[in-house]
Amino acid sequence: MILMKDVIREGHETLRKKAAEVTFPLSAENRQLGEDLLEFLINSQDPEIAEKYDLRSGIGIAAPQVNRSVRIFALYVPNDHGDMVEEIVVNPKIVSHSVELAYLPGGEGCLSVDRDVTGYVPRPQRITVKFFNLDGEEKKMRLKNLPAIAFQHELDHLNGVMFYDHINKDNPYFEVPNSHPLEDE
Repeated sequence: MILMKDVIREGHETLRKKAAEVTFPLSAENRQLGEDLLEFLINSQDPEIAEKYDLRSGIGIAAPQVNRSVRIFALYVPNDHGDMVEEIVVNPKIVSHSVELAYLPGGEGCLSVDRDVTGYVPRPQRITVKFFNLDGEEKKMRLKNLPAIAFQHELDHLNGVMFYDHINKDNPYFEVPNSHPLEDE
């Protein structure tokens, strides 16, 4: 079971590396890693388990955040209908994205960042993605709003990018043209 002590923090060199693609069939180690990442997210959103193990709540976590530089991440995030997008994502790619951008009005957070970082992180509001599941089956999905933002945040981790790299340094609350805040559901 992944605990907060297993999550590396900003400044660790692994968080700035481009993670390696994985090959199929997945090694037992990489398959377990994917399952453990998803289990962490589910546990982190369960108030009793989160309190018992002192877990910070998360909607996404990438392998580099547990010091494994491979292209795997997990999402456990509600969509606009209240249904959970529950995916273990391997070797992801964004194949298209909207011109419209969206951002979280309160800013983004990250399990690897223990401080508040203020500012808007504009990202495409809608994306079409391709990735593989743990069995090596290719999946194609369209995501919008919070799931799209979470997918892009985790994909950034696989490329050595932190969310605050996207914040305008001179004006953190600069509203990028063609962007708008995501309203709280």
